Amino acid sequence: MSSDNKKQNINEDVSNQTESSNETIDVQKEKTLDVKLKESEDKLLRSLAEIENQRRRFEKELKDAFEFGSFNFARETLAILDNLQRAKIAIRNDDKLKNNKDLDKFLENIDVIEKDLINIFEKNNIKKIDTKNKKFDPNLHQAMSEIEDEKAETGSILQEIQAGYKIGERLLRPALVSVAKKKAFKKDKKLEKKEDK
Repeated sequence: MSSDNKKQNINEDVSNQTESSNETIDVQKEKTLDVKLKESEDKLLRSLAEIENQRRRFEKELKDAFEFGSFNFARETLAILDNLQRAKIAIRNDDKLKNNKDLDKFLENIDVIEKDLINIFEKNNIKKIDTKNKKFDPNLHQAMSEIEDEKAETGSILQEIQAGYKIGERLLRPALVSVAKKKAFKKDKKLEKKEDK
């Protein structure tokens, strides 16, 4: 082979290598561009999902603020209703006031105020928890005492001490109640002595 042929072969090899390395570089650039494009798409989708989650959280917080924003005010206002009811009972049971001929008019006015307050509560989705003939529910009731009663089912509510209220589906104040329990039977003293030994 002549030196010119050798040079030509070498030049062809170099140009082939250059072309293949250029192709490799192009393929690598294409791969990196695809990878970068996929990464960008993934970041975009994640950002959109995060924005959607934030929007939903904001909407829920806004809804809760409207529904329960007056929660503390409503709970404190229940004391007014309780005091009106206690005042009626105290006035009716007072011996000196029983003889007063204007007592009925006064009590009627207290009834009107009480009904107005209850109507305001109902308009604002504040409802009394029903305890009559209900089973004790720790989510709605707070047991203040247990009363032995053979006729009533264990755990049933016998007496409401203080009314409970809900605002929407959220508990505003639990009902204070007395709960039935079965009468405890005393063991025979002889059996007790045997158990102690």
